[in-house]
Amino acid sequence: MFPFKTSLFLDRSCAQPLYVQLSNQIIQLIKDQKLPSKTKLPGTRALSEDLGVHRKTVVACYEELLLQGWVESIPKKGTFVNSSLPDFVPLDFVKEDRSFKNERGFSFYSNEFLNRKINKQNENVMYVNDGISDTRLTPVNEIARTYRRIANRASIFQHLSYGSTFGNEKLREVLAEYLNTTRGLHITKENILITRGSQNGIYLSSQLLLKKGDVIVVGKTNYISADLTFLHANAVIERVAVDECGLVMEELERLCKKKSIKAVYVTSHHHHPSTVTMSAERRIHLLNLAKKYGFAILEDDYDYDFNYNHAPILPLASHDTNGNVVYIGSVCKTVAPVFRVGYLIANPEFINEAANLRRIVDRQGDALLELTFADFIQSGELDSHIRKVIKVYKARRDLFCELLSNELSNFFEFEIPKGGMAVWLHLKEPYQWKAVAKTGRKHKLEIGDYERYDSANTNHNCIRVGFASFNEIEIKEFIVRLKLTMRNLEKDV
Repeated sequence: MFPFKTSLFLDRSCAQPLYVQLSNQIIQLIKDQKLPSKTKLPGTRALSEDLGVHRKTVVACYEELLLQGWVESIPKKGTFVNSSLPDFVPLDFVKEDRSFKNERGFSFYSNEFLNRKINKQNENVMYVNDGISDTRLTPVNEIARTYRRIANRASIFQHLSYGSTFGNEKLREVLAEYLNTTRGLHITKENILITRGSQNGIYLSSQLLLKKGDVIVVGKTNYISADLTFLHANAVIERVAVDECGLVMEELERLCKKKSIKAVYVTSHHHHPSTVTMSAERRIHLLNLAKKYGFAILEDDYDYDFNYNHAPILPLASHDTNGNVVYIGSVCKTVAPVFRVGYLIANPEFINEAANLRRIVDRQGDALLELTFADFIQSGELDSHIRKVIKVYKARRDLFCELLSNELSNFFEFEIPKGGMAVWLHLKEPYQWKAVAKTGRKHKLEIGDYERYDSANTNHNCIRVGFASFNEIEIKEFIVRLKLTMRNLEKDV
């Protein structure tokens, strides 16, 4: 006779009902083959007395097991483990950890190039980032107030079900007007698909533009997540040089004459990672090449709003008269990364196809959040926020660059960025980032995955270092830790 009394344990302090606890434990005993099929379970009265619970608890447990098919009730005989249950194949008893998270009973396809080092955040450690906003400056109260106002509308329920794969219609209309005004575009809502950030837009675009063997051109230094997205689409990446004026068009033109180019990916406003701005001459040259050779231009305008020395330069999309540009942007960088609201802009046929693809990838976005940002933009609060943080980030850029120049000029070279949220920092010889990263940990400074900035293996010895997310005190502390790191390395040279 199986020892039910000593094998079943009920926790009366647990929120889970006792009959559910009991049924789950009996199921586990069946799965572990401690209760084989056809095993008779104790009567409800006997088991209730053994466990010190009301008989109705055991009755409810048996009813649950019966409904789930684990047991069967035979009139005048009792309740038995279902005789039709197949035997469970036992796990290897040699394995110590039998938890689900460590068991893999099937094969799957893995893309090794997608594996990236992710920093596990630890207290008191300062982490280099490649240029993110300071979430402490997020207008949380204003956004929350707008969200509550929208959620309290009597008509809100129509937005709580499945909606358009194109995104919320109001946000598309508001964005069309806003981008036409601020970025010189000439679009309507039919040109816009709302995405979950710019990365979502890059992914959708790459899936539509690229098939196995198709060629996409990027800079020799480039945004690593874009590279990985294109590799995931089985495309062939060709690289051209990037100088102080952006992508070198002469190299691109020579490439166009040799190979069939499907697309060119650019971060024209502030090249990622080097922060340089593509010159007007090269912008026109690129558009002319796209027209001549029939390739798409994927323009990722990830931080258009942050300019410190001049007004924002209009994107390539504003000069495109031939429908070659796919324009990608978001409010994630501007407001906070948690708000996954971006946009993909192109000709209506491309947008329609992207919406069809989005249906099986993500289905739709967060309609309430999209409505919130429609109001946030329309009310002028987004522009107000941008004006506020530009002043803050400019001051942080100036302090960061001043301290770098004054305290660490023996180790680093850099150009003061005209915009964005990061500095492209060149480490002088004979130092290497690998050694900096190792020594930095001793001073609670984490450099992170520095190798991602040189996927083309050019040995440029540069990384991108963000300043916007640090306040004045943190910037000074960052420089102190970096200086200690470099002084330690200097002793070893």
